[in-house]
Order: sequence, then structure tokens, then C-alpha cells
Amino acid sequence: MEKLTSSEVKQLKKSAHHLKPIFQIGKNGVTDNFINQISDVLEKRELIKVSVLQNCLEDKDVIADDISRQTSSHIVTIIGNTIILYKESVNHKQIELS
Repeated sequence: MEKLTSSEVKQLKKSAHHLKPIFQIGKNGVTDNFINQISDVLEKRELIKVSVLQNCLEDKDVIADDISRQTSSHIVTIIGNTIILYKESVNHKQIELS
């Protein structure tokens, strides 16, 4: 998986600005079911936000790496307790990276 270029990251951050977090990670952390749901939504939307709640025991950077690895997605950025993820869709391509 190639790394995103700085211009791609900038473009994705701009696209993600208006998005609301779809998923929340709490004290249960990242489960297999959670990963499956994120994979499905990434295929449909390509770009999503995930919110890490205060009661989550794991570090948000570790969580982001874990989700990214298991879903083969890119971490666009982590702002506060929000992780922005991108994965190019196979069937629902919407975002054209420049």
C-alpha cells in the first residue's frame, strides 16, 4: 500500500472537514465486528471519521494503526480524538486524488 502524498492528504482533509464521525470507539476497543463494519463503510464512502471516546483505554494512535492495518486503509490524520481514514473503493469510487 503506497503512502499518501502531502497533496493527497491535504485534499482528503478538506473533503473530510464536513463529515461527522460514523463510528465511536469506547471501552470495548476495536473488535472484529467493528473492523468488518468499518471495511464495509469504507468501500461505500472511501473517506470516514472515527471518534475515540474518553472511556477508551487504548491510545488513539495505536487504535488508528490497528484499524488501518486490518482494513488496508490510510490514516489521513488524527485531530484530537478523531481519526480520519481513507481507502479507495473498488465499486463505489467517488474521490479522485490529484
